[in-house]
Amino acid sequence: MYLLSESILIAIINKFSVANGKILMLVPPVILIRWFLVSSVRGFLYYLCRMKYFLAFLSSFCLLIACNHSNEAIKQRIADSDSVAINYFKGDGTIDTVAAVKIIRDKKKIEQLAALISSETIESKPNCGYDGSLHFFKIDKVTQDIDFRLNNDQCRYFSFMQQGKIQSTVLSNEAKELINSFRK
Repeated sequence: MYLLSESILIAIINKFSVANGKILMLVPPVILIRWFLVSSVRGFLYYLCRMKYFLAFLSSFCLLIACNHSNEAIKQRIADSDSVAINYFKGDGTIDTVAAVKIIRDKKKIEQLAALISSETIESKPNCGYDGSLHFFKIDKVTQDIDFRLNNDQCRYFSFMQQGKIQSTVLSNEAKELINSFRK
């Protein structure tokens, strides 16, 4: 039955594919018709197999874009702050003792800190602890709280809430130097 249907369709397509000496572009419909009539199950499985690789590539690409985006929303929110309070903890990862508190009102330093915080996103590390916290203010209201860990080379990051999820970004050597310079 399939061969008869295929031969009839091919004859019809051949009859109408040459008109006035010009070949019409009917190749894609021929391929689709043959695919559906002759080997629908095999063709469908082949199509799924090829789509699997395409979907895997597409989802990997989207994941890469989503994971490595710069945090423009957090950068804007903290760059618009008029002051930042920095709590320095004991330095061993525990948050039970605040050793020092510094208030920064210099807009350039706040913008510099914002640029460093909104750098590359990394996976959160909940077991590392924290060495301090940053509290950004605008007109006497907290706009963002950010915790940081800087005294452990395997666990150097900023951690904060963004869109209801805990996000972490790289704490670079430059960020470490800047935060330590505020303490002096």
